[in-house]
Amino acid sequence: MNPEVAIELLKNMMLQAVALAAPILLTGMVIGLGISLFQAVTSVHEQTLSFVPKALGVVGLLVMLLPWLVRTLIEYTTAVIEKMPQMIR
Repeated sequence: MNPEVAIELLKNMMLQAVALAAPILLTGMVIGLGISLFQAVTSVHEQTLSFVPKALGVVGLLVMLLPWLVRTLIEYTTAVIEKMPQMIR
């Protein structure tokens, strides 16, 4: 395997990881921002108020996105396995 192939493989792997993690991280960030804004406006400073909605939102999103996540991972893995003979040359 030459360095160009290794760099391309690592680049694709990082892009895939970002694409899969971004919706989950963005959901947690948006929910956290909304809860923080609500707490600042109402002067309510309860720690569980920020954790529970984020956890429920992320879990709900994972349930909805699970088919897409699995399909994307399978397609990427299949593509990498199919390219293995070319990588060895």
